[in-house]
Amino acid sequence: MWAKTVTGNFAKVIHGLNANQLTDEVIQRSKRMILDTLGVGLLGTSTEVFHKVAQYSKVHSMDFDDTWHPATHPSGAVLPALIALSEAFPQKKNISGLDLLLAFNVGIEVQGRLLHFSREARNIPRRFHPPAVVGTMGSAAACAKLLALDQLECKNALAIAASYAGAPLANAATQIKPLHIGNAAKNGLEAACLALQGLQGNKQILDMESGMGAFYTDYNPQTLPTLQSYPWLLDQQDVAIKRFPAHLATHWVADAASSVRRKLVESSESLLPIDKIEKVILKVPEVKYVNRPSPASEHEARHSFQFVACSALLDGSMSVQSFSSENIQRPALRELLCKTQLEHPPDNTPSFDSLYCQVSVTLRGGSTISDRCTTFYGHWRKPLEKEDLEKKFQSNVLNILPTEAMEGIIETVYNLEKVEDCSVLSTFLSGQSARALPEKLRFL
Repeated sequence: MWAKTVTGNFAKVIHGLNANQLTDEVIQRSKRMILDTLGVGLLGTSTEVFHKVAQYSKVHSMDFDDTWHPATHPSGAVLPALIALSEAFPQKKNISGLDLLLAFNVGIEVQGRLLHFSREARNIPRRFHPPAVVGTMGSAAACAKLLALDQLECKNALAIAASYAGAPLANAATQIKPLHIGNAAKNGLEAACLALQGLQGNKQILDMESGMGAFYTDYNPQTLPTLQSYPWLLDQQDVAIKRFPAHLATHWVADAASSVRRKLVESSESLLPIDKIEKVILKVPEVKYVNRPSPASEHEARHSFQFVACSALLDGSMSVQSFSSENIQRPALRELLCKTQLEHPPDNTPSFDSLYCQVSVTLRGGSTISDRCTTFYGHWRKPLEKEDLEKKFQSNVLNILPTEAMEGIIETVYNLEKVEDCSVLSTFLSGQSARALPEKLRFL
């Protein structure tokens, strides 16, 4: 009776999936996502947004977490909720690393499947910020799994979460954007807990145009595959892990601009000859909220094709420091921004799976230096090497945690499927070393 509706089918799968169905590929990819998200979250505790609204912005206050396709930030809406929930469990009931991995992947899977209910989601969004929609549902599904809710309770958790979902894209590039994913994690957790308490919602929330269909104009819900030999979406496609904190579309621009710079200067120490540059043309997809010719704040700069292109041309690469007030306001950057124009070729569609960026710098005398990026380093088609992923984590955490705690997180995540009690992560995240751990938590 449970699988007669799409909502019932989702509830059956959320309830029925088990750790034995996690493939090696899914485990390895999700561990990379978890490590990266923890590092981004820890770095986020140093931001102005975090200090203003601490409980809502532990992840994503810098646009630095992973991105999937169709577009969303999958990990940030799920992992904080699961860690919080695992800390709330009674001491006598340990949450193992496998428990965490399974619940995490259920949350990721639900987000991906819901995004496939709409062709609109194949492109960069125009109306709703995806993590606030599918992220809330994914958080609820993940928490429902960790709480071992039955099928009816899973249906109610999804129904409750749907009433918490949604945030307008107009708040992108503002200090409010980080609240979207923070609220998604919090609201999904609350939805699962309320379902556990018996709160009920519409049992067909995923089936109806007035349910989840309210967020899309082309909503087409479909049932999930059968539980036997379940085909995880994360098995089929990796995620994009960012090397610098900005909107994903700008990463194509950064790689292309960095390549052009290498052609313009003789060595990495050389200065870009700004006085010899007449114009800079960026051929990018038409994404209005990433078209910001003169960004005035770090949040606007993170959502500006122009800013990232000019910064990469000046510096040869992008980093967290690229978005400091000092860098945003420097005269050389402002001068280059005035020379920069966007073009939108008709074949350059606004999809993270197919877009490209071409950067062309025209010099005095008429010569032009160009380069094109079709897949940046860190994209799911070109994943970060393990060494670079670790470097990002270490750089993010360097001034937040002591070295021993940082190393403890890395080792714990890499061995997560062997961990008997994942509260070890919370111990390290609080800055404590391995010496503070009870003997039963040590696994190495």
